[in-house]
Amino acid sequence: MTEATTARVGIVCGSRSDFPVMERAVEMLAKLKVPCELHAISAHRAPDLLFGFIAGAEARGIRVFIAAAGGAAHLPGVVASKTILPVIGVPIPTQVSGGLDSLLSIVQMPKGVPVATVAIGGAENAALLAVEILALGDPALRTRLQAYRDAQTRSIEDDESNSNLR
Repeated sequence: MTEATTARVGIVCGSRSDFPVMERAVEMLAKLKVPCELHAISAHRAPDLLFGFIAGAEARGIRVFIAAAGGAAHLPGVVASKTILPVIGVPIPTQVSGGLDSLLSIVQMPKGVPVATVAIGGAENAALLAVEILALGDPALRTRLQAYRDAQTRSIEDDESNSNLR
């Protein structure tokens, strides 16, 4: 969890076992200087705690949620049902079907309760999508995001210019 300034992204996982995947989102947000908080709160085992976390989020500065879950993957939808802030779902890989069950559970939200969904284990892209949303109203963040994307492009160009495949 980033504590230097008010968190703008609230990351919630169904279990601490999801942290190894979601710590990649925390790292990406830190790289772009976007403060966040990371919590493990089960929608099934601690619904009142989850509802309190969601209810107080906007007052704490949260503007976007990233919710990660595996298996039945109800957490992103439950978060979306309790807020009008954007929610980005991250399907966690599972042993049962590699995370396809998680992906389908998150992406099949009913009409009126949207959850943006990234690839299975796609924590970095969830973070980048959250940054894109936040950058709409933050010119300095937009500049940092553009610099990140430009560096990514230069890295590919550098790799290609050093390639022996020509």
